[in-house]
Amino acid sequence: MSSFFKNKVVAVTGGSDGIGRALVSMLLGQGAKVATCGRNHDKLYQLQSEFPSYPLHTVLADVSNENDCRHFIDSTIKMFGPIDILINNAGISMRALLQDSTMDVLHKVMGVNFFGTAYCTKYALNSLIQQKGTVVGISSIAGYRGLPGRSAYSASKFALQGWLEAVKTELMDSGVHVMWVSPGFVTSNIRNVALNNEGKPEAESLMNEGKMMTPEACARQILNAIEKKKRSVVMSFTGKETVFLNRFFPWLADKLVHRFYFRNGQLIK
Repeated sequence: MSSFFKNKVVAVTGGSDGIGRALVSMLLGQGAKVATCGRNHDKLYQLQSEFPSYPLHTVLADVSNENDCRHFIDSTIKMFGPIDILINNAGISMRALLQDSTMDVLHKVMGVNFFGTAYCTKYALNSLIQQKGTVVGISSIAGYRGLPGRSAYSASKFALQGWLEAVKTELMDSGVHVMWVSPGFVTSNIRNVALNNEGKPEAESLMNEGKMMTPEACARQILNAIEKKKRSVVMSFTGKETVFLNRFFPWLADKLVHRFYFRNGQLIK
């Protein structure tokens, strides 16, 4: 087991479910001091209960709220000291055609996926510069290739990657490393609570969860990428293939993506 994360202060947004929860568990197991936040009090309480003797700090917060982000970062620094690694993991998805959607969907998705990252990074920045730390954004293939029925989600991930790339360039002389990772389909709750055309969580996903990467496998790749200071990581073969096709054969990517997401003219959710 690597000692890279031992005694490092790591802040993980959205740590009560899925990838975030797996990250919290693995980081604690590797000796890190971990702070995480989430919107569900019961899930945070359960997480804290599972690691009673570990250095774990949990905060009830909605990352789309700037004051909540400021409180999360400030309380983490107060609890553990300067932050070494910030993993912007909190995210929501959506499944609806633009024609059927309200603008509330766009605002909610951008609020969590983009502004949540911007707020937390901004308030942690002085601490990260002091520690010559690392900023991580959990992105998606949707940050490279717009996906039908996921227009707001795609917009948020394109914005995330462009923003992080700009910040990375700004911080080149500071010693702070900025990176983003793009998992493929991961078994998690994100699809089951994806927003519908009215901006409300959907009841179910029709995707085959059994064929997806587990949160634990995804978390291992993320931590490995952080340790190796990768610039960016696209995890799945399908993801790499999509990025390649979209760059060199965009007309073909259009056709293949359309074929994947539509059946008989209907959006596959």
